[in-house]
Amino acid sequence: MPSPTRRQLLASLAVAPLSVAAQPAPWPSNPIRIVVAYPAGGVSDVVARALGDKLSARLGTPVVVENKAGAGGTIGMDMVAKAAPDGYTLGFSAISPLVLNPHLGKPPFDPVRDIAPVASVMYSPVLLLGTQATAARDFRQLLAAAKAKPGDVRWATSGLASLGHIMLEHIMQGSGVQITHVPYKGGGQQLNDALSGQFEVLSTNAGPAVMQHIKAGKLHPLAVGAPKRLQALPDVPTLAELGLPAANLTSVFGIFAPAKTPAPVRERLNAEINHALALPDIRARLEASDNVPTGGTAAEFARQIAQESESNARIIRAANIRLD
Repeated sequence: MPSPTRRQLLASLAVAPLSVAAQPAPWPSNPIRIVVAYPAGGVSDVVARALGDKLSARLGTPVVVENKAGAGGTIGMDMVAKAAPDGYTLGFSAISPLVLNPHLGKPPFDPVRDIAPVASVMYSPVLLLGTQATAARDFRQLLAAAKAKPGDVRWATSGLASLGHIMLEHIMQGSGVQITHVPYKGGGQQLNDALSGQFEVLSTNAGPAVMQHIKAGKLHPLAVGAPKRLQALPDVPTLAELGLPAANLTSVFGIFAPAKTPAPVRERLNAEINHALALPDIRARLEASDNVPTGGTAAEFARQIAQESESNARIIRAANIRLD
Protein backbone atom coordinates (compact mmCIF):
# COMPACT_ATOMS: atom_id res chain seq x y z
CA MET A 1 0.00 0.00 0.00
CA PRO A 2 1.51 3.39 -0.96
CA SER A 3 2.34 5.86 1.81
CA PRO A 4 0.00 8.87 2.18
CA THR A 5 1.16 12.04 0.53
CA ARG A 6 2.00 15.18 2.48
CA ARG A 7 -1.20 16.81 1.19
CA GLN A 8 -3.29 13.88 2.44
CA LEU A 9 -1.69 14.05 5.89
CA LEU A 10 -2.35 17.79 6.17
CA ALA A 11 -5.94 17.29 5.07
CA SER A 12 -6.56 14.64 7.74
CA LEU A 13 -5.07 16.85 10.45
CA ALA A 14 -7.29 19.73 9.39
CA VAL A 15 -10.46 17.63 9.56
CA ALA A 16 -9.77 15.93 12.91
CA PRO A 17 -10.37 18.93 15.20
CA LEU A 18 -13.65 19.66 13.44
CA SER A 19 -14.96 16.13 14.00
CA VAL A 20 -14.07 16.32 17.72
CA ALA A 21 -15.74 19.70 18.09
CA ALA A 22 -18.91 18.37 16.48
CA GLN A 23 -19.45 15.80 19.25
CA PRO A 24 -22.38 16.77 21.56
CA ALA A 25 -21.64 17.63 25.18
CA PRO A 26 -22.35 14.79 27.60
CA TRP A 27 -25.78 14.89 29.26
CA PRO A 28 -26.34 16.43 31.69
CA SER A 29 -23.88 19.28 31.51
CA ASN A 30 -26.38 22.09 32.21
CA PRO A 31 -29.06 22.73 34.88
CA ILE A 32 -32.32 20.84 34.40
CA ARG A 33 -35.66 22.64 34.68
CA ILE A 34 -38.83 20.92 35.91
CA VAL A 35 -41.97 22.83 34.93
CA VAL A 36 -44.73 22.11 37.47
CA ALA A 37 -48.13 22.68 35.88
CA TYR A 38 -49.71 23.79 39.18
CA PRO A 39 -49.22 26.57 41.77
CA ALA A 40 -46.39 26.62 44.28
CA GLY A 41 -47.07 25.11 47.68
CA GLY A 42 -49.39 22.31 46.61
CA VAL A 43 -48.71 18.59 46.81
CA SER A 44 -47.49 18.39 43.20
CA ASP A 45 -45.05 21.24 43.81
CA VAL A 46 -43.71 19.64 47.00
CA VAL A 47 -43.25 16.26 45.30
CA ALA A 48 -41.57 17.79 42.24
CA ARG A 49 -39.07 19.65 44.43
CA ALA A 50 -38.29 16.51 46.43
CA LEU A 51 -37.69 14.58 43.20
CA GLY A 52 -35.60 17.46 41.87
CA ASP A 53 -33.31 17.25 44.88
CA LYS A 54 -32.79 13.52 44.35
CA LEU A 55 -32.16 13.93 40.62
CA SER A 56 -29.68 16.74 41.26
CA ALA A 57 -27.69 14.57 43.66
CA ARG A 58 -27.65 11.57 41.33
CA LEU A 59 -27.01 13.44 38.06
CA GLY A 60 -24.53 15.94 39.48
CA THR A 61 -26.26 19.02 38.07
CA PRO A 62 -28.68 21.63 39.51
CA VAL A 63 -32.39 20.92 39.09
CA VAL A 64 -34.63 24.00 39.17
CA VAL A 65 -38.41 23.85 39.67
CA GLU A 66 -40.59 26.44 37.91
CA ASN A 67 -44.34 26.75 38.48
CA LYS A 68 -46.51 27.49 35.43
CA ALA A 69 -50.10 26.99 36.56
CA GLY A 70 -53.31 27.55 34.66
CA ALA A 71 -55.92 25.96 32.39
CA GLY A 72 -55.92 22.69 34.30
CA GLY A 73 -52.24 22.06 33.63
CA THR A 74 -52.36 22.93 29.92
CA ILE A 75 -50.19 26.05 30.22
CA GLY A 76 -47.33 24.21 31.90
CA MET A 77 -47.49 21.26 29.54
CA ASP A 78 -47.58 23.57 26.53
CA MET A 79 -44.29 25.06 27.74
CA VAL A 80 -42.80 21.57 27.91
CA ALA A 81 -44.16 20.63 24.47
CA LYS A 82 -42.50 23.67 22.90
CA ALA A 83 -39.16 23.42 24.76
CA ALA A 84 -35.95 22.27 23.11
CA PRO A 85 -35.84 18.43 23.18
CA ASP A 86 -32.42 18.32 24.80
CA GLY A 87 -33.24 16.78 28.18
CA TYR A 88 -32.99 20.07 30.08
CA THR A 89 -36.73 20.85 30.28
CA LEU A 90 -39.13 18.41 31.92
CA GLY A 91 -42.73 18.68 33.08
CA PHE A 92 -44.48 17.48 36.22
CA SER A 93 -48.24 17.21 35.78
CA ALA A 94 -51.32 15.09 36.13
CA ILE A 95 -52.20 13.28 32.94
CA SER A 96 -55.43 15.29 32.56
CA PRO A 97 -53.97 17.77 30.02
CA LEU A 98 -53.19 14.74 27.82
CA VAL A 99 -56.23 12.51 28.35
CA LEU A 100 -59.08 14.86 29.18
CA ASN A 101 -58.54 18.41 27.91
CA PRO A 102 -57.93 17.41 24.24
CA HIS A 103 -61.45 15.91 24.04
CA LEU A 104 -63.04 19.14 25.27
CA GLY A 105 -61.34 21.64 22.99
CA LYS A 106 -58.24 22.18 20.89
CA PRO A 107 -55.14 22.41 23.12
CA PRO A 108 -52.11 24.41 21.94
CA PHE A 109 -50.07 21.21 21.56
CA ASP A 110 -50.58 17.65 20.36
CA PRO A 111 -50.50 15.32 23.40
CA VAL A 112 -49.19 12.41 21.31
CA ARG A 113 -46.77 14.08 18.89
CA ASP A 114 -45.39 16.79 21.19
CA ILE A 115 -45.09 15.13 24.63
CA ALA A 116 -43.17 12.01 25.71
CA PRO A 117 -44.11 10.27 28.98
CA VAL A 118 -40.94 9.64 31.01
CA ALA A 119 -42.14 8.09 34.26
CA SER A 120 -45.27 7.71 36.35
CA VAL A 121 -44.66 9.24 39.77
CA MET A 122 -47.81 8.89 41.88
CA TYR A 123 -51.54 8.60 41.93
CA SER A 124 -53.84 10.63 44.13
CA PRO A 125 -56.93 8.61 45.13
CA VAL A 126 -60.36 10.15 44.55
CA LEU A 127 -62.77 9.83 47.46
CA LEU A 128 -66.53 9.66 47.05
CA LEU A 129 -67.93 11.15 50.26
CA GLY A 130 -71.40 11.55 51.71
CA THR A 131 -72.30 14.73 53.58
CA GLN A 132 -74.75 15.33 56.42
CA ALA A 133 -77.42 15.87 53.74
CA THR A 134 -77.63 12.15 52.96
CA ALA A 135 -78.46 9.17 55.12
CA ALA A 136 -76.38 6.88 52.87
CA ARG A 137 -73.45 5.31 54.68
CA ASP A 138 -72.18 3.18 51.82
CA PHE A 139 -72.21 3.29 48.03
CA ARG A 140 -75.07 0.85 47.55
CA GLN A 141 -77.31 2.93 49.82
CA LEU A 142 -76.41 5.97 47.74
CA LEU A 143 -77.43 4.20 44.51
CA ALA A 144 -80.68 3.06 46.13
CA ALA A 145 -81.50 6.66 47.07
CA ALA A 146 -80.68 7.84 43.54
CA LYS A 147 -82.90 5.16 42.01
CA ALA A 148 -85.78 5.93 44.37
CA LYS A 149 -85.76 9.64 43.49
CA PRO A 150 -84.00 10.29 40.16
CA GLY A 151 -82.13 13.59 40.17
CA ASP A 152 -82.62 14.31 43.88
CA VAL A 153 -79.10 13.21 44.81
CA ARG A 154 -76.65 16.05 44.09
CA TRP A 155 -72.98 15.31 43.39
CA ALA A 156 -70.45 18.16 43.69
CA THR A 157 -67.19 18.12 41.75
CA SER A 158 -64.33 20.58 41.30
CA GLY A 159 -65.67 21.60 37.91
CA LEU A 160 -67.33 20.83 34.62
CA ALA A 161 -65.43 18.09 32.77
CA SER A 162 -63.22 17.48 35.81
CA LEU A 163 -62.11 13.99 36.78
CA GLY A 164 -64.95 13.84 39.32
CA HIS A 165 -67.44 14.73 36.59
CA ILE A 166 -66.09 11.95 34.37
CA MET A 167 -66.40 9.51 37.29
CA LEU A 168 -70.01 10.60 37.83
CA GLU A 169 -70.89 10.05 34.16
CA HIS A 170 -69.35 6.57 34.27
CA ILE A 171 -71.33 5.76 37.43
CA MET A 172 -74.63 6.93 35.95
CA GLN A 173 -73.96 5.05 32.72
CA GLY A 174 -72.89 1.88 34.55
CA SER A 175 -75.64 1.79 37.17
CA GLY A 176 -78.58 3.38 35.36
CA VAL A 177 -79.21 6.07 37.99
CA GLN A 178 -79.77 9.79 37.51
CA ILE A 179 -77.68 12.10 39.73
CA THR A 180 -77.53 15.89 39.50
CA HIS A 181 -74.08 17.29 38.82
CA VAL A 182 -73.05 20.37 40.84
CA PRO A 183 -69.81 21.76 39.36
CA TYR A 184 -67.62 24.09 41.40
CA LYS A 185 -64.66 26.19 40.30
CA GLY A 186 -61.99 24.44 42.34
CA GLY A 187 -62.07 22.47 45.57
CA GLY A 188 -62.02 25.05 48.38
CA GLN A 189 -65.63 26.24 48.28
CA GLN A 190 -66.77 22.75 47.38
CA LEU A 191 -65.40 21.39 50.65
CA ASN A 192 -66.87 24.26 52.70
CA ASP A 193 -70.32 23.67 51.23
CA ALA A 194 -69.96 19.92 51.79
CA LEU A 195 -69.43 20.51 55.50
CA SER A 196 -72.62 22.58 55.67
CA GLY A 197 -74.64 19.95 53.78
CA GLN A 198 -75.35 21.94 50.61
CA PHE A 199 -75.42 18.68 48.60
CA GLU A 200 -75.42 14.96 49.25
CA VAL A 201 -72.14 13.76 47.72
CA LEU A 202 -68.79 15.12 46.65
CA SER A 203 -65.77 13.67 44.90
CA THR A 204 -62.40 15.01 45.95
CA ASN A 205 -58.77 13.99 46.08
CA ALA A 206 -57.60 12.40 49.30
CA GLY A 207 -55.61 14.69 51.57
CA PRO A 208 -54.92 15.49 55.23
CA ALA A 209 -57.73 18.07 55.55
CA VAL A 210 -60.32 15.74 54.05
CA MET A 211 -59.18 12.86 56.24
CA GLN A 212 -59.60 15.02 59.34
CA HIS A 213 -63.23 15.69 58.44
CA ILE A 214 -63.78 11.97 57.86
CA LYS A 215 -62.32 11.12 61.27
CA ALA A 216 -64.52 13.77 62.87
CA GLY A 217 -67.60 12.18 61.27
CA LYS A 218 -68.48 15.24 59.20
CA LEU A 219 -67.98 13.38 55.91
CA HIS A 220 -68.66 9.68 55.27
CA PRO A 221 -66.52 7.69 52.81
CA LEU A 222 -68.69 5.73 50.38
CA ALA A 223 -66.14 4.55 47.80
CA VAL A 224 -62.69 5.33 46.47
CA GLY A 225 -61.20 5.65 43.01
CA ALA A 226 -57.88 3.80 43.30
CA PRO A 227 -56.21 0.59 42.11
CA LYS A 228 -56.65 -0.85 45.60
CA ARG A 229 -58.14 0.09 48.96
CA LEU A 230 -56.35 2.78 50.94
CA GLN A 231 -54.42 1.90 54.07
CA ALA A 232 -56.09 4.82 55.84
CA LEU A 233 -59.59 3.57 54.86
CA PRO A 234 -59.32 -0.23 54.67
CA ASP A 235 -63.08 -0.78 54.89
CA VAL A 236 -63.94 1.49 51.95
CA PRO A 237 -64.19 -0.41 48.63
CA THR A 238 -62.91 0.81 45.31
CA LEU A 239 -65.39 1.55 42.56
CA ALA A 240 -63.96 -1.42 40.67
CA GLU A 241 -64.90 -3.70 43.57
CA LEU A 242 -68.40 -2.22 43.43
CA GLY A 243 -68.76 -3.29 39.80
CA LEU A 244 -67.89 0.03 38.15
CA PRO A 245 -64.32 -0.38 36.84
CA ALA A 246 -64.68 2.40 34.24
CA ALA A 247 -65.43 4.86 37.05
CA ASN A 248 -62.49 3.70 39.15
CA LEU A 249 -60.30 6.68 38.24
CA THR A 250 -57.44 8.39 40.04
CA SER A 251 -55.43 11.55 39.49
CA VAL A 252 -52.20 10.17 38.01
CA PHE A 253 -49.08 12.37 37.98
CA GLY A 254 -45.81 11.91 36.14
CA ILE A 255 -42.71 13.38 34.55
CA PHE A 256 -42.84 14.33 30.87
CA ALA A 257 -40.39 15.60 28.25
CA PRO A 258 -40.59 17.17 24.79
CA ALA A 259 -41.34 14.35 22.34
CA LYS A 260 -38.00 14.39 20.49
CA THR A 261 -35.87 14.22 23.62
CA PRO A 262 -33.21 11.54 22.95
CA ALA A 263 -34.23 8.06 24.07
CA PRO A 264 -31.06 7.49 26.18
CA VAL A 265 -31.83 10.67 28.15
CA ARG A 266 -35.43 9.62 28.78
CA GLU A 267 -34.29 6.13 29.80
CA ARG A 268 -31.77 7.55 32.27
CA LEU A 269 -34.40 9.86 33.74
CA ASN A 270 -36.85 6.98 34.08
CA ALA A 271 -34.27 4.92 35.94
CA GLU A 272 -33.38 7.79 38.28
CA ILE A 273 -37.04 8.60 39.03
CA ASN A 274 -37.74 4.95 39.84
CA HIS A 275 -34.72 4.95 42.11
CA ALA A 276 -35.98 8.06 43.90
CA LEU A 277 -39.49 6.65 44.33
CA ALA A 278 -38.03 3.61 46.10
CA LEU A 279 -36.33 5.77 48.75
CA PRO A 280 -38.03 5.70 52.18
CA ASP A 281 -38.10 9.48 52.61
CA ILE A 282 -39.77 10.06 49.22
CA ARG A 283 -42.33 7.32 49.85
CA ALA A 284 -43.05 8.71 53.32
CA ARG A 285 -43.56 12.21 51.92
CA LEU A 286 -46.03 10.94 49.35
CA GLU A 287 -47.93 8.72 51.75
CA ALA A 288 -48.17 11.51 54.34
CA SER A 289 -50.30 13.44 51.84
CA ASP A 290 -52.36 10.31 50.97
CA ASN A 291 -50.69 9.93 47.58
CA VAL A 292 -49.29 6.61 46.41
CA PRO A 293 -45.92 6.25 44.63
CA THR A 294 -46.05 4.40 41.32
CA GLY A 295 -43.00 4.22 39.01
CA GLY A 296 -42.54 1.71 36.22
CA THR A 297 -41.40 1.95 32.62
CA ALA A 298 -42.14 4.80 30.23
CA ALA A 299 -43.90 2.34 27.92
CA GLU A 300 -46.27 1.26 30.69
CA PHE A 301 -47.01 4.89 31.51
CA ALA A 302 -47.69 5.67 27.84
CA ARG A 303 -50.12 2.73 27.58
CA GLN A 304 -51.99 3.91 30.67
CA ILE A 305 -52.30 7.41 29.20
CA ALA A 306 -53.57 6.08 25.86
CA GLN A 307 -56.15 3.83 27.50
CA GLU A 308 -57.51 6.59 29.74
CA SER A 309 -57.65 9.03 26.82
CA GLU A 310 -59.71 6.57 24.79
CA SER A 311 -62.06 5.92 27.71
CA ASN A 312 -62.52 9.65 28.34
CA ALA A 313 -63.28 10.30 24.68
CA ARG A 314 -66.09 7.72 24.75
CA ILE A 315 -67.77 9.04 27.91
CA ILE A 316 -67.44 12.69 26.86
CA ARG A 317 -69.16 11.91 23.56
CA ALA A 318 -71.83 9.78 25.21
CA ALA A 319 -72.62 12.39 27.88
CA ASN A 320 -72.29 15.29 25.41
CA ILE A 321 -69.99 17.15 27.82
CA ARG A 322 -68.99 20.56 26.52
CA LEU A 323 -67.06 23.50 27.89
CA ASP A 324 -69.17 26.53 27.00
